Amino acid sequence: MRARLLTVAIAIPLLAACQKSPRERLQGKWRGVSVERLSGAQAKSAEGWARQTTIEFSGADVTVALPAEAPQKGTYSVAKVEGDHVTVHFKRADKTHDDAAEFQFTQDGKLVWSLGSADVVMTKAVD
Repeated sequence: MRARLLTVAIAIPLLAACQKSPRERLQGKWRGVSVERLSGAQAKSAEGWARQTTIEFSGADVTVALPAEAPQKGTYSVAKVEGDHVTVHFKRADKTHDDAAEFQFTQDGKLVWSLGSADVVMTKAVD
């Protein structure tokens, strides 16, 4: 009986996490930890860039901080969801750009930001 209760106690939070919407799953600050699909010197340079990159989702607001650039602030909306793949539209605060970005949630809790020829792997920041 105790084993069943323990199984249920563990399963309920896991099921609740699966029920979160893509917008809820994006919330928080994400930090780059690595780059995939690159090799050699290009990969090493990109790794340093990725580790200085953050994206913070807060409600409908987003801040994207890239190395050597001022953080870009604006709003976002989830445009498309296909399983763990999410397309997000960013609207910059200055209203000059409307950009799309592709993300994928991984089984181990990471977020992968697809940049075409490379992917930035991100983890949720714990500040």
